[in-house]
Amino acid sequence: MASRKRREQQQLEWEQLRQQRGPEPEQLLIEALAGLPARSFTSVLSTSLGRGQAVAAAVRQLAPARAVCHFLDLYRCRETARECAESLPTLQCECASDLPDQPVDLALLPVDPRGEAELTRDWLQQMHQRLQPGGILLAATSNPDDQWLHAEMRRLFGKTTRTPRRKGVWYQAVKGELHDKYKNFDCEFAFRDQGELLRVFSRPGVFSHRSLDAGARALIESLDLKPGSRVVDLGCGSGAVALAAARRCPGVQVLALDSNPRAIECTLRGIAANGITGVQAVLDDQGEAGERGTYDVVAGNPPYFSEYKIAELFLRTARRLLKPGGQVLMVTKTPAWFEEQMPRMFDAVESRLQRTYHVVTGVQRTVSAG
Repeated sequence: MASRKRREQQQLEWEQLRQQRGPEPEQLLIEALAGLPARSFTSVLSTSLGRGQAVAAAVRQLAPARAVCHFLDLYRCRETARECAESLPTLQCECASDLPDQPVDLALLPVDPRGEAELTRDWLQQMHQRLQPGGILLAATSNPDDQWLHAEMRRLFGKTTRTPRRKGVWYQAVKGELHDKYKNFDCEFAFRDQGELLRVFSRPGVFSHRSLDAGARALIESLDLKPGSRVVDLGCGSGAVALAAARRCPGVQVLALDSNPRAIECTLRGIAANGITGVQAVLDDQGEAGERGTYDVVAGNPPYFSEYKIAELFLRTARRLLKPGGQVLMVTKTPAWFEEQMPRMFDAVESRLQRTYHVVTGVQRTVSAG
């Protein structure tokens, strides 16, 4: 009787979890979990497009001894950890450049069809490496007509079961033997700034992987630095802006911030490869690093998603870090929001076209509003 009540309670929790709104690939994976073979799964590894909905379902259904939800964004990692801390104490949320290097029996991969193809390939490959022989990968995409993900899984796993649904499709594959088809998706490229050749490193998941973004170039060209300037590069990505700023004048000190651990890793590689000593790279998702009111320039290339929430965070961070008379520079293709919001925080706000981007600048007030 107790066993029956436990199963009924699990089924109720299961249905409640399925009804929670979240990215469609996560919901498809929750559905796929119900069809897993009857066996014991002791370890689960997952990435997430939301707040770890799929891996949370796996923890509730399978009760593994170890479960990890991996993120490439510190903010989403912390939010998920807070949400799961009380109800799922065995679920570990991790923000790191690569998946944890430990063997697992089940891996979950939700895929956004609009996302970066190389990052998906990277995660597929890493999951294949970490799965034990006989381990299972479940992957799902919200594209009902998908063929690409199916082909990528067959390349690594061989036989792959396809289960189509109205709002997408999920796949199931079993790990066989190791093979030599693994690829290195890291990249090194170079660019010149005022006659200086700078080496830059990037990885899938880092903004503008494999090339220097035109917005970053516009931001670099707009920098007006003096010897000893203190600079902050918000959302540093591969570190191109930070590296260029550090090379502009003697004694320039740069604080490079990003919420993506791969961005920090790539920036550190660039610092070492170029022999630069004036750049500090810090993983930060709230703009909390750096000493208030001590910087001359804060530069940023805010992402376009999140309905300007990240752009607003960039501006608040700039206001906190700049000294009176310091300059903020934001590069964008859509300047209207910045032109409206920045005068509330900064003086002398101007917008100018640089290449195909707008660089919106402002000056820190003598008495900061905080």
